[in-house]
Amino acid sequence: MNKDTTVADRSAEVGRQAGERLPGEVTAAFEAELARLVAAGVPAGVAAPGAKMPDGDLLDMYGSPTTLAAVLAGRPAVVVFYRGAWCPYCNVALHAYQEALVDELDARGVALVAVSPQKPDESLSLAEKHALTYAVVSDPGNRIARQLGIVFTLGRGAREAQAKLGLDLAAVNADGTAELPLATTVLVDTDGTIRWIDVHPDYTTRSEPAEILEAVAAL
Repeated sequence: MNKDTTVADRSAEVGRQAGERLPGEVTAAFEAELARLVAAGVPAGVAAPGAKMPDGDLLDMYGSPTTLAAVLAGRPAVVVFYRGAWCPYCNVALHAYQEALVDELDARGVALVAVSPQKPDESLSLAEKHALTYAVVSDPGNRIARQLGIVFTLGRGAREAQAKLGLDLAAVNADGTAELPLATTVLVDTDGTIRWIDVHPDYTTRSEPAEILEAVAAL
């Protein structure tokens, strides 16, 4: 796929393929969950620009303890919260960011970090699959995501649909729960202050690379 193809275009193709491949009852359950999340909208109390970026204990891809501050090492950063390696929409977004953002951010001295609640081995598999050169870390228990106000619990219908596909979210998540972060991109400056935050209740949509770079240009 052309590197200039938008995340939205890639996500639309994921949705089209899923519609052709998945059983009707599974598709219906996922559509109902998506409608629920979109109707709920961005949660009240989500962190706003000007707030300090929260920190917490993380695990790197190899299971070693770290923190967000250690990963950033004093650099401004684009921090991307995603659901997990099992989510095809997350996969296309993270791959697109590798293609469209890494070199641009490196040239500006800006770090790129992807954060999810999944176990480290899932993070490692995702990074290897997409040849990601940026940091991919686990946030067990969604500690950082929770402080940002972007955590939700996946609905029962969606969990049952996932089970029909062989996915047990509680087994994949590092804390054994069905809690997930909303797809969110946060721009943090060198002082650890949030300068821009983009929250997507609709997990089929993500921050586009052009939007992220526009926010970075304003640092």
